[in-house]
Amino acid sequence: MSSSWTYNQNKLFEDLLAVYDKDTPDRWQKIAQAVGGGKTAEDVKRQYYKLEKDLKDIDSEGSRQVSNHSSSGGSSSSGNSRGKTNDDKRYKALFNSGVLSGCVAQ
Repeated sequence: MSSSWTYNQNKLFEDLLAVYDKDTPDRWQKIAQAVGGGKTAEDVKRQYYKLEKDLKDIDSEGSRQVSNHSSSGGSSSSGNSRGKTNDDKRYKALFNSGVLSGCVAQ
C-alpha cells in the first residue's frame, strides 16, 4: 500500500476518473495500475473518497463565503490560499463534468 500521492499522480488519478467511469468493470484496479507507484485499488478508492469529501467541504465553504461576501463585494481568496483556490476550481470542474457523479453538492 502506498499512501502518499505526488502532484502528478493525483492529476493523473483525476484524469483517469473520467476515462474509467463508474460503470467501468474493475475501475479501481485499472486506475491503480495506470497511476502506478505501487498504488492499490484500495489506495485509489481512499483517494476518491478523500476527493469527494474535499469537494463537499469546498461546496459548503463556498456557500458560506457567498453569504458572507455577497453584499460587501469582498473577495473570498487571499494571497496565502492561492493553491487551495486552484484546487477548489479543479475539484469544481471535476464535479461539474460528472466525474464525481457519486458526490452530490449540498
